[in-house]
Amino acid sequence: MTPATRQVVFINAAHTFTHYCLLILATAVLAMVTQERERFGADYGPILALGTAMFVTYGLGALPMGWLADRLGRRVLMTSFFLGTGFFMAAAGFMDSPVAIGVTLGLMGCFAAIYHPIGTAVLVEAAGERVGRAMGINGVFGNIGVASAPIVTAFVAATLGWRWGFIIPGAACFAVGLLYMREPEFDAVKAGGGARPFPKIPRSIVRRAVFILLSIAAVSGLVFNAYTLLIPKLMQERLAGSPDLLPVVGLLAFLATICGGVTQYTVGRMIDRRTLKRVFMPLGLALVPGLLALSFLDGWAVLPVAGLVAACVFGQVTVNETMTARYVAPELRAKLYSIRFTIGFLGAAVASPLVGFLHEATGSLAVAMLVLAAVATVTLVCAFAFPDREEELRPELWAAAPEARSMAPAE
Repeated sequence: MTPATRQVVFINAAHTFTHYCLLILATAVLAMVTQERERFGADYGPILALGTAMFVTYGLGALPMGWLADRLGRRVLMTSFFLGTGFFMAAAGFMDSPVAIGVTLGLMGCFAAIYHPIGTAVLVEAAGERVGRAMGINGVFGNIGVASAPIVTAFVAATLGWRWGFIIPGAACFAVGLLYMREPEFDAVKAGGGARPFPKIPRSIVRRAVFILLSIAAVSGLVFNAYTLLIPKLMQERLAGSPDLLPVVGLLAFLATICGGVTQYTVGRMIDRRTLKRVFMPLGLALVPGLLALSFLDGWAVLPVAGLVAACVFGQVTVNETMTARYVAPELRAKLYSIRFTIGFLGAAVASPLVGFLHEATGSLAVAMLVLAAVATVTLVCAFAFPDREEELRPELWAAAPEARSMAPAE
């Protein structure tokens, strides 16, 4: 296995752990309110809100990562990700009060914040010329974390208790970190990946792409996080109302979310052959009506529509991450990823209290779905505004672009 391939394997594993750890609470809370009601109470919303600190630290923590990478190196940060995330994930299972759980998850969020800005930058360099495919496969691994968190947590909570739902994956993440400690610092040029010179893209095009990308980040984090958080509760409300059916809830949530993984792989392969806008538009057009439909659908019709929405939400993630790889030079990517993910994760931090508040105020998820549909409309507008340039597929053409000629000095 080449150094580049090993890096891709570890980065994919990190993506799985990142999304898995953030969604344990969403299903564990369904067991906590029944297994330890005297300790945590019986209300879904307040317990789910314990995840607020986790998402705040997860969002704010991404901002300095580009700066830290320049000083400490990416290997040190990724090692810290595995060890720190794993330790505090497991530690949450030993806590005996809501406050202690909230603080522990907040500390876990600090280390989980390392992955996206640093891991994504490493992946782009290790992928070489097939960035879209690598992003798609990496997205599948992230989706495995999202999809497996409800079903595995539900099964473990029902058989061993909710505490083991945190302890087991935390120990696994820590163990992978011990293996990663043996990896040397990765150099893409020496390893044979990412060595092709980055084209000189006209500044006006780059500014437009970056502005749209950051605008998408401002809303997509909220939609992504809120939707993945509420899927278990949506399945419980619409398809499996009995508390005894917790494993069934996890299975239904898994089936809905795994559609996103299939889409991310497909989108990743399409991106290497099509411009980003042509892949982005269908996803944006399907997302808003899908969320609107979930505000009123009931019964088994919820499952395919929930799967469609998951496909759109996760497919857009692959497109968004590839935008940075295509329009931003390698030396600036980690910093831009830090800014972009911080903006996105701040939106994500709002998701947990927002879903909890709306559910407690209305008694269902209907209003929450309507709010997400309204927010997703911004992403659709951004899809219309994003550049549609064939130069994405043939970077050597950027030098002959009209914008490049207009910027060239007169002879």
